[in-house]
Amino acid sequence: MMNRILKVSATFAAVLLASATVGADSPQVPYPEGYRYWPHVKTMLIQQGHPLYGTFGGVHHIYANEKALGAYQNRTGFPDGSVIVFDLLEAIPVDNTITEGRRKLIAVMHKDRRLYPATGGWGFESFTAGSHSARTVGAKAAEACFGCHAPQKPRDYVFSRYRP
Repeated sequence: MMNRILKVSATFAAVLLASATVGADSPQVPYPEGYRYWPHVKTMLIQQGHPLYGTFGGVHHIYANEKALGAYQNRTGFPDGSVIVFDLLEAIPVDNTITEGRRKLIAVMHKDRRLYPATGGWGFESFTAGSHSARTVGAKAAEACFGCHAPQKPRDYVFSRYRP
C-alpha cells in the first residue's frame, strides 16, 4: 500500500513539475514565414452558436509544412519539425455567401519533442492580425492551447484532418 502511495505521489509531482516548467523557460515558437505557400490542408467555418465562436469564430484555413503534410496524408504521428498553421479570418456574409474579411490571428503548432515535452511535443503560439511579432500565447501555452488539444492525444493532439 505504501509503495502505491509513493508511486501515485511521484506521478502527481511529475505532472505538477511538467506543468510548472511550461511557459517562461519554453522556447518561443517561430513565426511561420511563407506559410501561405505551404500545402492547404482544409478550410472550415465556425459560426455563431458554436462554443468556440467568441474566440475562434470565422473562416479557418489550415496549412502544413511538408513534414506535417506527410503525417496528415499517412495518418501517422507528426514528426519533429512538423508545423501546422491555423489562419483565422473574419467571416463576412455578402449576398447569401460567406467571404473572408480581415485576418484575426494565425495560430501555430510546432512539433519538437525535446523543446516542448510538457505539451505533447508541440509548441503553441498565436500571432495577432498577421503580425510577425505580436504574440498572444507565450508562457500560457499549457492553459491556452494544450488544455483544449489534450483530448486529441490519440491523434497526436491535432484536431484537423487532411482533405485530399
